Amino acid sequence: MKKYILKRVLISIIILFIVAFVIYALMRCLPTSYIEAMAREKSMQPGSKSFEEWMTQLSAMYNMDKGIVPGYFMWLGQMFTGNFGDSWYYTIPVVQKFHETVWLSFVMGAISFILELIIAIPLGIIAATKQYSKADYTISIVALAGISLPTFFFASLLKLIFSVKLGWFDLYGLVGRNHQQLSAMGKFLDIANHLVLPIIVLVVISIGGLMRYTRTNMLEVLNADYIRTARAKGLSERKVIYHHAFRNTLIPLVTIIGGSLPGLFSGALITETLFGIPGIGLTSYNCMVGGDIPFSMFYLVFLAILTLAGNLIADILYAVVDPRVRIS
Repeated sequence: MKKYILKRVLISIIILFIVAFVIYALMRCLPTSYIEAMAREKSMQPGSKSFEEWMTQLSAMYNMDKGIVPGYFMWLGQMFTGNFGDSWYYTIPVVQKFHETVWLSFVMGAISFILELIIAIPLGIIAATKQYSKADYTISIVALAGISLPTFFFASLLKLIFSVKLGWFDLYGLVGRNHQQLSAMGKFLDIANHLVLPIIVLVVISIGGLMRYTRTNMLEVLNADYIRTARAKGLSERKVIYHHAFRNTLIPLVTIIGGSLPGLFSGALITETLFGIPGIGLTSYNCMVGGDIPFSMFYLVFLAILTLAGNLIADILYAVVDPRVRIS
């Protein structure tokens, strides 16, 4: 197992360098750039230098006058020293801005992920054990609705009903107008109140796929010969389903859960933008639209690391879930 993990880690590092180079090349080819916007703004000031002169000066300042390959290795050298540069859009260090925004997205993602597991997996099992019943049809309809609903439409619908019509929640933002005048518990409840609708959107949109996936795999396991043998031996239906069948259903579910780990830190770009939540999703969107290469590079490489780590964790968990899986 140790040899396998070491091999996978080394392969992941090589893949990470390749992915980082592709990301850097794409960032350099963006049609919009913060440098261009800054040069255009400065060139319009009275008595200022021309746009081309400002572009030359700013490009040299941000090492954009180098080619893609030399620029990538310069960025790589700075990364190894822990220097990820300053965000061009927010004009503060990249790591500082990342630290300010990522934990809010992590809390939203973690809560929605836990709720997704609590809701989707049991409903998927119920749908499989009661195949073609009213419960199965109802759960399947809910799952298909969750899969089919566009995030922006569902979020806008919730805002229309609960914010505009009923007035239970604010339309935008993380805090209310009188947030500073509230007590510590009041501030906590105020923030929690603003996160209710975004978390509902994340949960409803995500449970459909996991629900259908659980149902399909559970049906496949329930039709296996060893399940019929377990029932023939007189085992209770509950023990057959949750001890024998569900244990083997966990194997493919581990892949889904392991692949979901990056989502806890990546943020919900559309949801955060629609609700005005200042998380990492909204921040990364602003940086990418503004051509902020330092922050976009850091964010995308961070997601690549999480994706590789999630795949490695999923592979290792196979041996934990299924004793038949052993890596020599």
